[in-house]
Amino acid sequence: MSFSIAFVAGVTPTKWTRIWGDRRLDVPLTVFRTETAEQVAVLHDGRAEVSLVRLPIDETDLSVINLYNEIPVVVASKNHAIEQYATVPIADLAAEHLLQDPDDVPEWRDLADEVRDGTRRALPPMRDLDETMEQVAAGVGIIIVPHSIARLYGRKDVISRPVSNVANTQIALAWITRETTDNIAEFIGIVRGRSKSSSRTDTGAAAAEAAAASDTAAEADAAPARSDGRPPKPPRKPKKTDKAKAAAKAIRVAAAKAKPAVRKKTESAPGRTRPTKNPNKGKSRGR
Repeated sequence: MSFSIAFVAGVTPTKWTRIWGDRRLDVPLTVFRTETAEQVAVLHDGRAEVSLVRLPIDETDLSVINLYNEIPVVVASKNHAIEQYATVPIADLAAEHLLQDPDDVPEWRDLADEVRDGTRRALPPMRDLDETMEQVAAGVGIIIVPHSIARLYGRKDVISRPVSNVANTQIALAWITRETTDNIAEFIGIVRGRSKSSSRTDTGAAAAEAAAASDTAAEADAAPARSDGRPPKPPRKPKKTDKAKAAAKAIRVAAAKAKPAVRKKTESAPGRTRPTKNPNKGKSRGR
């Protein structure tokens, strides 16, 4: 029996699959790349148990954990004007011809000259991103894609620069909720940086882990992405001393609650009276 992982172009799952190989020699991996159009279909048809996807997707019947953000870049032919920029404002690309569906980059679409004045021409035949990059290199137009895609399909005759005022894309882990297994929970732990010593193997723990992962997806999404598009560092784990102090405090509180209350005595001890002042003390006895 193997565990199958799909990943969309631009994602590099090597670190996670290597950790899996170190921990789970008993379960070999099947890892394959998918096109964007099939990144969810591979889950529903059973080709993959988990899929590393690029959002947005149809999340019906799926559990999804956001992993990290990708910065957008504009790719153009070498010696293009964008070469002088550190970061290109999207408004400065309004006069360019985009070799994509304008709806893929709504921030450009809403500013583009060729969309506004109706002069946009039909796209040339392009079967895949390799052929798209050929058109870019020839100076036919530009594309705006995640940094990881630009790196994957990069060529010596094109250049890329970060582009501002365009939304980041997100990479996420997805699986079919009702088909959560121990292996899926184990892989969730790996991508979230959980150590081997805290690995969970029973079915109940697997389901709990998957549910917790789904509930904290927004929390993971809030982690800042690195400038190169790599996953953010995992959050710092609590120190052992912090855990020990918390445990000790809990024990003290519990002990205090369990100890019977002692009523404080307010009355005087029996057989004793309060001393009174002698009114004659200090007066002369002689008359």
